[in-house]
Amino acid sequence: MSAIEIQGLCPLKGEVWIQGSKNAALPMAAAAILNRGTTVLKNVPGIQDIRCMIQILTSLGCRCSFEGNVLTVQAESLSRVAIPRTYGTAMRSSIVLLGALLGRCGEAATYYPGGCSIGSRPINLHIHGLKCLGARISELGDEKLTARADRRLRGARVNLPFPSVGATENVLLAAVLARGTTVIIGAAMEPEIGQLCRFLNSMGAKVSGIGTGVLKVEGVSELHDTEFSVEGDRIVAGTYLSCVMTAGGRAVLRGVNGGELKEVLRVFASMGAVLETGDRQIDIAMKGRPVKCDVVTGPYPEFPTDLQSLMLAVLAVSEGTGSVRETVFEERFAAAEELKKMGACIDVQNDTAWVTGRYPLTGTGVTATDLRGGAAMAAAGLAAEGITEISECGHIFRGYEDICRDLEGLGARIRRKE
Repeated sequence: MSAIEIQGLCPLKGEVWIQGSKNAALPMAAAAILNRGTTVLKNVPGIQDIRCMIQILTSLGCRCSFEGNVLTVQAESLSRVAIPRTYGTAMRSSIVLLGALLGRCGEAATYYPGGCSIGSRPINLHIHGLKCLGARISELGDEKLTARADRRLRGARVNLPFPSVGATENVLLAAVLARGTTVIIGAAMEPEIGQLCRFLNSMGAKVSGIGTGVLKVEGVSELHDTEFSVEGDRIVAGTYLSCVMTAGGRAVLRGVNGGELKEVLRVFASMGAVLETGDRQIDIAMKGRPVKCDVVTGPYPEFPTDLQSLMLAVLAVSEGTGSVRETVFEERFAAAEELKKMGACIDVQNDTAWVTGRYPLTGTGVTATDLRGGAAMAAAGLAAEGITEISECGHIFRGYEDICRDLEGLGARIRRKE
């Protein structure tokens, strides 16, 4: 496994281009199988999860090419509906292929999805939504799922008691080619859902209510070829904003919509950052230590749970005692134990972490417990005296094209070690 080594206490300065959105590109790649032709996705991040999705699509009979952040999927040759266990359990997003395969073929088989160990991530809402459209789903031994439908799925009213991003995506993909109209009530409103809807519409789907909690899908008989560009990754942008908060300095983040990070920008501004947003650009300047604050995570447009670990790193070097309350994933405080190794003062009580800041932290060996937790170690390492070495960085590479390249471009003393 690779490791990342950071020499801390070096303020950041410069510009960084934000990669395409992981959480938008993955369901789009899955949706490509709904089109019996060729789909071209641009600005796709070159990350491990995308490579895993390509392997899944290839195993199903699709022909894929991925060059220069352009992913081309030719799905006319789709010939299999069973996702191999090796790939299906490797990442969470494999589950959205369930809805896509049901929509295209009327049947599918997969395994319970894998990904980061950040708490219970049940798929009961996925199954509920697909059953509303007429799918018959069986849970077999060895954590295997099979799903079937009589010919085409049928449109229906789907009530989601929680705005699950994955469940919303699965119902969307299943409903596009279904007979009749589907209404998803309680749909997730994350920007990545909006991107997916616009992408589907560019292929000839009829999705309305984009950006709201009620999505309406009028089923169509077929889709057509399209080219679509993935927008910048707001979580990667939030990561590098967090790094400026811990290290200090100034940075310009390009290729990202600041409007998708309103709550994050509000919180960081309250902690002392000077922020400006422009056309697909965010400027941040941070002088001195951040001021403490209290944050509660939640579904969009609330503070994103994907940035909770990074918020812990920011609070770890802040002035005073702040808190983070996690309302989405109950085991997402694993990063707290690693931050403690660096001298962070964190007390986790049930769903809330209380953090008393100190500066600087102390460089030492830490572990990337999950994707965003690993990124949080990098942010903390920038504010640590001495050298921080992050092990098990495969988690980080699942979601960041090259975090070392990006931070080095901002002046950080960071390198990847094999």
